[in-house]
Amino acid sequence: MPEDTAKDCKKWSFDNGDSITAVLHVAGEWQAVEEIALPPMPNGTKSIAIDASLLGKWDASLPVSLFKLQKLCKERGFVLETSALPEGLKMLLSLAMSTPAKTMAPQEHIGIFARIGELAEKVIASCRVGLEFIGAILIALGKLLLFRAHMRWKDVWCEIIKAGPDAVFIVSLIGFLMGLILAFIGAIPLKWFRAQLYIASLIGIGMLRLMAAVMTGVVMAGRTGAAFAAELGTMQVNDEIDALQSMGIPPVEFLVLPRLIALTIMMPLLCIYADLIGVIGGMIVGVYYMDLSFLEYWNQMAGTTRLADLFVGLFTSFVFGILISICGCLRGLRCGRSSASVGQATTSAMVSSIICLVISTSIITVVTVYLNI
Repeated sequence: MPEDTAKDCKKWSFDNGDSITAVLHVAGEWQAVEEIALPPMPNGTKSIAIDASLLGKWDASLPVSLFKLQKLCKERGFVLETSALPEGLKMLLSLAMSTPAKTMAPQEHIGIFARIGELAEKVIASCRVGLEFIGAILIALGKLLLFRAHMRWKDVWCEIIKAGPDAVFIVSLIGFLMGLILAFIGAIPLKWFRAQLYIASLIGIGMLRLMAAVMTGVVMAGRTGAAFAAELGTMQVNDEIDALQSMGIPPVEFLVLPRLIALTIMMPLLCIYADLIGVIGGMIVGVYYMDLSFLEYWNQMAGTTRLADLFVGLFTSFVFGILISICGCLRGLRCGRSSASVGQATTSAMVSSIICLVISTSIITVVTVYLNI
């Protein structure tokens, strides 16, 4: 708005009677105007009246300015008369004055030991919730074996499609690049000792035993585990899970079991596929970068790679499928009732899944090496 209009939108005048009354004339268009400041008041001023007879268009800056003026008048002992204001403006002012201001409670200083104790309580509570959820899943699996679970097998098939064929592209990309990267990294020290032939052993053992399973698990944690949390979290927000419980259908049996079974079945299959793609990626580096023939590469890999390496990778991926589905479904069912809670549940599911993958990989690696598997 023009500057001269802004200057003319408010004027002060003083009415001398039994008690001096200051009059604030609010006129013109009041849009994005600066705050109203009290001028020096004559002695004996008791009240301030507002004249809004010439007021035109106004926006939120007017009630905000009048609200601040009302608080200022209250502090200085003046009475602000708002009877001449439009009805809508008076309602806004009365509503603002009737709402008490929120005061922040002083925060107490928390010591380091108290913080450690709070963290320990959260960890214990999370472990308790996780164990209760695992117990509910075991009970649901027992009912499934007795053909008493409320689960539809067509839901399992739908989840298999989403967790398997729909994930082939990203698994192919990650598996091929991991085989390529692992081969290039291994080529550096192997060339020092002129042992380029052992690149096939590195790719075979590395991909089949660990890398394919781990990378597939990370991809599925970010893709499928987060999707489980988002789907169940949205159902929680929309009260769909409460509706299932009201009909006597346990959510663990109807929602969690299909996802658990589907991902547990598909993870070893995706791991085998990632093994194949990773071996092909390493073979390309061995043949075209390290001057090996296809036959040399294959014979070396077949002679140094054991069947146990493949089984360790498949078992690891099987465990990953269980952990990812449990983390995703748990965070989804524990989601809050707001839209922001769905995003938090999705993030928490992915973080929890990756933490579980790292811990389980460490345990499996130590146990297999200790048992010489």
